[in-house]
Amino acid sequence: MSGIKKLAGQTIWYGVSSIAARFLNYLVTPYLTNVLTSADYGKMSLVYSVLPFLNVLFTYGMETAYFRFSSKEESKNSIYNTTATSIIISTFLFGFTLLLFHKQLAVFAGIGNYPELIKLSIFIIMLDTLTIIPFAKLRHDGRPRKYAMAKISGILAYLFFTYLFLSVGYVEAKNNPSSFWAKIINTSNNPVYYIVVANLIQAIVTLAFLYKEVLAIRFKIDAKLWRQIMVYSLPLVIVGMGGVVNETMDRIMLKWWVPGTNEFKETQVAIYSACYKLSILISLFVQAFRMGAEPFFFKQAGSENPQRTYARVMKFFVIVISIMFLVVALYLPIWRYFIAEKLWSGLKVVPILLLANMFLGIYYNLSIWFKLKNKTAAGAWITLTGAAITVFINFVFIKYYSYMACAWATFFCYGSMMVLSFTWGQKEYKIPYAWKKLIAYMVIAVLLFFIHKGLVSVITHLWAGLGIATVLLLCYIWFIAQVEKKELVKLPFVGKYFTA
Repeated sequence: MSGIKKLAGQTIWYGVSSIAARFLNYLVTPYLTNVLTSADYGKMSLVYSVLPFLNVLFTYGMETAYFRFSSKEESKNSIYNTTATSIIISTFLFGFTLLLFHKQLAVFAGIGNYPELIKLSIFIIMLDTLTIIPFAKLRHDGRPRKYAMAKISGILAYLFFTYLFLSVGYVEAKNNPSSFWAKIINTSNNPVYYIVVANLIQAIVTLAFLYKEVLAIRFKIDAKLWRQIMVYSLPLVIVGMGGVVNETMDRIMLKWWVPGTNEFKETQVAIYSACYKLSILISLFVQAFRMGAEPFFFKQAGSENPQRTYARVMKFFVIVISIMFLVVALYLPIWRYFIAEKLWSGLKVVPILLLANMFLGIYYNLSIWFKLKNKTAAGAWITLTGAAITVFINFVFIKYYSYMACAWATFFCYGSMMVLSFTWGQKEYKIPYAWKKLIAYMVIAVLLFFIHKGLVSVITHLWAGLGIATVLLLCYIWFIAQVEKKELVKLPFVGKYFTA
């Protein structure tokens, strides 16, 4: 259990940074959805739907490759210098190339009238990319605290400057054309412009925080090692691109294919994007888990019977996300206050997206087989299958069901990826997952959600509904504790609550 305890500890630290950063970011969601019009919030969502595509292009699987090759016997310094130098060269090459076509990218994203937003986004992604390998080194070296501090410092800078620009500078410049702020803030610009500027400052602050890791880079490439890394990492570009299509392309497709005026389209994007963020709890845990799990899985590969460890990690993972599903789905009347009331019409997508994110988290666990077996092309095919499902469902159904089609496309996409990875992986690298038990845990959680939904349709009082939610959640936790008592007793901070 020692390895799992270490993973749990690191996941907590990565969780602290992810939760603090994302939670602070989500705290700004009600502020932004109230300060901005629904159409402007939709524009902002479209801008941020482009960034993940650029991120995959700029990083081309180098982060995962760094973990894979660092788990071998080659010189750690050589791997760090080779991957970092490769990233630096390609970042400037890709960045300045994309700047030449930023207007076309703006049209692709559905914001052709605001090409300057895409230009700023390219600079953001360039700066973010330069932090990829330094952050990977911190994770590989087991330094989650510095990782957390760098992430949190960046998000605090973003929040500060977002508020400063929108609620101080923009307002002052509008009311007093001769003021200091009027010289800095151009009120003819869309307010989203200054949100993206704040994001650019965040990227600068984060990079500055990692100056020691950046200065440790020696600008040189081991040609033989680089070729091996590229053979391993390039299929991960397809994995990444497919993943982005599955995760963010739905906003762009929603803007393309939903019928109506341009303002109506952007409003639909705003509703869906805001409600998507209410799957925050599972998304944050999945992200935090990935931060700790990827280097952990590669290090465990050389230990005795690593498959058993992977299976146990999966079990605890499913238990946690099933509980988190209930925490969000049963208490949605509270979570909805994280977005403006004008966007509540989309709340029905939240349980669907929660389940989709559960599937995605399980897929990340399962994906270790093709990363360890150096069969990253298999991951590419699985992700492309998911992307094809996403595009097909959205193309056929968005015109009829708007953002509900996007939610179900995400559900079926991640569900199919999960099933494909499991069935294929068990043939290539068999891991003794307790899959029947894990399916039962998830099914029971979903049944409790529907029981709650049925009861609150009859008992409509808010506090009564929350009370029923609490009883059902506690019953589920008690049930899990009884079934997994022998395992839970071995975990720190948990075992003391059980008798041997």
